[in-house]
Amino acid sequence: MTTDASVEHDHHTHGYIDDKDALLKRLRRVEGQVRGIQRMVDEEQYCIDILTQVSATNNALQKVALALLDDHIAHCVVDAAREGGPDAEAKLKEASDAIRRLARA
Repeated sequence: MTTDASVEHDHHTHGYIDDKDALLKRLRRVEGQVRGIQRMVDEEQYCIDILTQVSATNNALQKVALALLDDHIAHCVVDAAREGGPDAEAKLKEASDAIRRLARA
């Protein structure tokens, strides 16, 4: 049985590399949102306003996660499925586990 920890990650170009700049831009925006939330707490802003910003930040991170998942499936999983064998099963399980984690978040 293969576990997440035992799956070897290839050191080749990942599918998200074409979207790397857009992903980094989104992550910098999320970073700014988190700093804004910290500032709101420090300034003792109204709790509902803070929660609204937390929700927006969670949504932004979810979009990053979904973009990475789409790229992972389109590249890593598809490539492994073409090759077949145990690596294909491991990549499918890895993707399923990631989807499960995202669904819980």
